[in-house]
Amino acid sequence: MLYWLSFLLFCLGGSLAQAQPNYDYTHLQCERLGRGFVAVRDEWSDSVVFSWRWLKSDSDNVYFNILKNGKRLNPKPITSSTFFKTLDADFSAATAPDYVLQVMETNSMSCLLVNPEADYLSITLHKPEGGVAPDGRRYNYTANDASVGDVDGDGEYEIILKWEPTNARDNSHDGYTGHVLFDCYRLSGEHLWRIDLGPNIRAGAHYTQFMVYDLDGDGRAELVMKTADGTRDGVGQCIGDSTANYVGQSGRALGRILDGPEYLSVFDGLTGRNLYTADYVPSRGRLADWGDTYGNRSERYLACIAYLDGIHPSVVMCRGYYTRTVLAAWDWDGTTLRQRWVFDTDLPPWCDYAGQGNHNLRVADVDADGCDEITYGSMAVNNDGTGLYNTRMGHGDALHQMPFYPDSTTLQVWDVHENRRDGSTLRDAHTGRLIFQVRSNTDVGRGMAADIDPTNAGVEMWSADSRGIRNVRGEVVAEQVRIPVNFAVWWDGDLLREMLDHERISKYNWTTHLCELIKDFSLECRFNNGSKSNPCLSADIVGDWREEVIVRTADSRQLRIYTTTHPTSHRIPCLMEDIPYRLSVATENVGYNQPPETGFYLGAK
Repeated sequence: MLYWLSFLLFCLGGSLAQAQPNYDYTHLQCERLGRGFVAVRDEWSDSVVFSWRWLKSDSDNVYFNILKNGKRLNPKPITSSTFFKTLDADFSAATAPDYVLQVMETNSMSCLLVNPEADYLSITLHKPEGGVAPDGRRYNYTANDASVGDVDGDGEYEIILKWEPTNARDNSHDGYTGHVLFDCYRLSGEHLWRIDLGPNIRAGAHYTQFMVYDLDGDGRAELVMKTADGTRDGVGQCIGDSTANYVGQSGRALGRILDGPEYLSVFDGLTGRNLYTADYVPSRGRLADWGDTYGNRSERYLACIAYLDGIHPSVVMCRGYYTRTVLAAWDWDGTTLRQRWVFDTDLPPWCDYAGQGNHNLRVADVDADGCDEITYGSMAVNNDGTGLYNTRMGHGDALHQMPFYPDSTTLQVWDVHENRRDGSTLRDAHTGRLIFQVRSNTDVGRGMAADIDPTNAGVEMWSADSRGIRNVRGEVVAEQVRIPVNFAVWWDGDLLREMLDHERISKYNWTTHLCELIKDFSLECRFNNGSKSNPCLSADIVGDWREEVIVRTADSRQLRIYTTTHPTSHRIPCLMEDIPYRLSVATENVGYNQPPETGFYLGAK
């Protein structure tokens, strides 16, 4: 029912406001994207759906045509969206060269990818063979978190996929794990390389944070992550000592890596070749300095990309958030990895910033100085590596940062806390000033924020103990609702966001206060990471401004890139050209995965 209500609003127009992103990132060293032109079968009919990017470099009066074998399919130039649907009796035999996107009757581009059978693009995966751990137990591999980057400079994304062994462990548990592997695939399905992190990198959600981004401005993305002795790059070369094995063999150290050198490596995105390896900062040092003696707290990592100088992207590798917290910023110039700064809560005057980190982080220019800051749970670090503010509300599991108000020129943060005291809070992202708070004496494990109700101005918020859905004034607008709390996605034709959780997309019905299913992946596909239940990745990687959902099949033999076939009248620049959104896609796989969020208000007025 809600789909038809949304469709009516879409047809009438005006009820849902057109987003007007007003951002200028032309001075930043950014990737250059192509059109991401795709064609798939409509999931409800025999129609073919075409979708492509509107770029920030396009003029407002740009128009498009779609040609098939030289003949125009659209009756008149397409001016109000970057989406077109039509009947095509021969689509089942179609190939990419049959279709051309024409821009202003001059430039043209063939279809990037086409699937005449379904509403997704399919990649056949090279599933690794399983193995036997030292305790004699067998393990297999499942396709896990993913990221994207343009590794060959053609303006379209490739997928970097993490393979996780089925015996992966949370830091709080001992036990052996298999090796962590990484693959790179073109959207066409071509497998480019595999990296094996080796025996001295443990498998689990908190150990391996991988950053994919063009750091040196050569138009091709690099991959940066923590490595160790025995890591083998994409061309088979070993980092460090190939015979070293630091895996613990007994007691609480069983299966843990609590000794040996630690490295930070930059890999070429196209070949997987190790370009440069430095010592990881900070080293683990004495375990007790992190709060325990078995590596639970010392082996928790975060990472992000940030424009710390306002022009060039830096990679920031982080260690610790329950107690001691260290962020180390690095710059890659194509030849050398140089340290920019280190923020360490063991050093004055930042000692009281210890213990404030979440299982995730956010990056954006929160103080309007042209440089990015890092929102690290309950505190923030300035672009120069100094503390920006500290709320002292401690650790939490979920974190959302965006403009929460229509026409807002500032960013806000919705955060949840585990300290059985502070509950859920909305605060100013620049100063940490509290806007409103829902106190709780429970561990508030999850929280979400998205504009899901057009009858309230701004973004709605809810958490595991928010006592309903709240508006930007902190008022309860819906009590006792059952609504997913993990992920969100822009999927249908309006500007509201949909819920993405447990292999389903559902839309919140603001009249009945129920969530209604609009897309089900569960028949053949699976989400990842247990109760966190997130896809491999969700982001605007092809087509128009709405987001794709990248998900593995149940047997991890295939990766599917689902793209929406819902019509839309909104024409919005590609979300990946919005830097806060692009940076949150880069960090989406970090710790407990969080959905990407824009730096401009995208939603109903």
